[in-house]
Amino acid sequence: MNQMKYEGTPVFGLDIGTRSVVGTVGCKEGDTFVVVAQEIREHKTRAMLDGQIHDINRVAATIIEIKEALEEKTGCSFHEVCIAAAGRVLKTLNVNVEIEFEKEKQINKDDIALVASRGMEKAFAQFSEENESATNFYCVGYSVMRYYINGMWMSQPEHHKAKTLGADLIATFLPDDVVDGLYRAVELADLKVANMTLEPIAAIRVAIPEKYRLLNIAMVDVGAGTSDISITKDGSIFAFGMIPMAGDCLTEAIARQCLIDFGTAEKVKKAAFVEEQITYEDIMGLEQTITAKEVMEICAPEMDKMTEQIAALLREMNGGVSPSAVFVVGGGGKVKGYTKMLADKLGLDPKRVALRGEDIMNEIEFPLDCLKDSTIITPIGICLSYYEQNNNFVYVYFNGKKVKLYDNNKLSVVDAAIQAAFDKEGLFPRRGQDLFYTVNGKKRVTKGEYGESAQIFVNEVAVNINYAIKPNDRIVMEPATAGKAAELKVSDLIDYKAKLKFMLNNEAIELPKAVKVNGVLCDADYQIQQEDEIVLESCLTYEQLMACMPDEEQGKTLYVNGEEATAETRINSGDELYLFEEEKTVEEPTVMEEAKAVEEPKMAEVFRHMVEQEAIEEKMEERIEEEQNRNILVIVNQKPVSMNGKKDYCFVDVFDYINFDRTRTQGSQIVTLINGRQAQFTESLKTGDRIEVFWKD
Repeated sequence: MNQMKYEGTPVFGLDIGTRSVVGTVGCKEGDTFVVVAQEIREHKTRAMLDGQIHDINRVAATIIEIKEALEEKTGCSFHEVCIAAAGRVLKTLNVNVEIEFEKEKQINKDDIALVASRGMEKAFAQFSEENESATNFYCVGYSVMRYYINGMWMSQPEHHKAKTLGADLIATFLPDDVVDGLYRAVELADLKVANMTLEPIAAIRVAIPEKYRLLNIAMVDVGAGTSDISITKDGSIFAFGMIPMAGDCLTEAIARQCLIDFGTAEKVKKAAFVEEQITYEDIMGLEQTITAKEVMEICAPEMDKMTEQIAALLREMNGGVSPSAVFVVGGGGKVKGYTKMLADKLGLDPKRVALRGEDIMNEIEFPLDCLKDSTIITPIGICLSYYEQNNNFVYVYFNGKKVKLYDNNKLSVVDAAIQAAFDKEGLFPRRGQDLFYTVNGKKRVTKGEYGESAQIFVNEVAVNINYAIKPNDRIVMEPATAGKAAELKVSDLIDYKAKLKFMLNNEAIELPKAVKVNGVLCDADYQIQQEDEIVLESCLTYEQLMACMPDEEQGKTLYVNGEEATAETRINSGDELYLFEEEKTVEEPTVMEEAKAVEEPKMAEVFRHMVEQEAIEEKMEERIEEEQNRNILVIVNQKPVSMNGKKDYCFVDVFDYINFDRTRTQGSQIVTLINGRQAQFTESLKTGDRIEVFWKD
């Protein structure tokens, strides 16, 4: 037994790859990760293809070999292991979500958790719709890339005031057959999974530390079966991707060209990295020799296809443009000419597409016999993820159903509800139907009421939807409800509550506005319907005004601003109105007509009627004389002024009704205008004249 010296509890990590399995044991000492021991075994057969386990027994046998060798080196017995799922099977989805509050409020942690939950619910629903296969997927995590308050980007929204809170999220999903295959292989090696991460996340943890993630950098992990891609920008990982081409396609090209088996072709490929000439035996038993240059020429067509696909996917994931730089890791990226070919496809300086290895592992210590190059970055990242995530699959019970969840250290009730396929409509209270309509041509909406929140109990204790859950929790959830649909009457409109104001016979009165809905007059109690077109009149017709008058005023003659109203007259706020009871004259019959119409005994009655007619005419003359002391309404400096007590008015009379000091000079001269032109002080005034009086500098 060769016991190694180290401090702390060792972490056992396995990178179960397509061509090989790398086992690493290490522990953290401060900020440094110390690699205690390392073992690498290649699969004896093609037990894995494109990152997927095909032969669980053979993979388990390889894991057992590595476990026993590491136990021999370290003197430890390992019962738990950290693993990673391949990027080949990883599905990602980017979503944007926004929640709106009833009124502006200070954002708190619960609001931030709520917007993340809404984002996950939206991502899962969208993913379920787009997933055409019958395979069940687990949501294995999400990352909030950006927050927004009132539509504006904000790195940390807590304590800010906002009416809306939004977020951009990236959610990741794994199929259950891939996860179950990994777990079963580990269990057959008498190990339990202590933590599971994703290979691209593990690799980028080492290749692109957080301090560099403000930059737009891509990482390409070229393995045997797949090339995994991650891209960073603005401080976070915002995209994952994969192409099913990597080192194996180069090996297969060599095997076909040289007529050798896959294992021999793999050895030829690796030898070409370090030797100028390679000797091998073909399937006919003949010894053959090939140069490293010839090997690269065989690989070139496949490498061209691979880099072309990677470059295209990088630009697609990065918004149509190439990233600023690309870090290449993994054994497949060590092929000569790979980084230059990828740089050419991306239009980047070759210096900005580089193979990362020992140069980025400054905070990692290795024993002398350990490999320290680009192939070891993912295994180290798998071990480091244990300290940051400690993720695993757990079981809970949701409404009596056993549910398997990926524990990402932030599991909540909503995660269990989503994985249990709980009706997404029942996760959060919903508004009732909004009411859409227009008022005087402008679109309006009245919001429906919010429904009741979901009733949630975890282990018989009432909680909310963001409550953190743990293994074996028993969750009971009654769905949230929708609120009452919006209802609104015409009388509820703020526009309707603003009355039309008039002076009627020198008394102020207020009248409601006339309302038409879809072109038809209606009253204040009308219940507004969807897409109604409402018009609130800013004036009244003669007929509408008289309809508002009491019975004793009906039949009287209406004057608006001194002029007799007709059916076409429009009455506006501020108008001065008068109602008079006109005494109509009776047309005087002639004596001849009376004589023809009545008999002689009725002549006295005719005479009496003529006398009464004369009396009526005298009263009319008196009324006309009274009216000569009339009222008029003029607009002075944009304000209505009522002038009364005189038969006629001239411009200078205005100064008796306004507060204007002509004795104290406040400018070079007084400007006097009537209806936009220069006024004469003796000029006559009439109702409706517009007057301006002011000092000019």
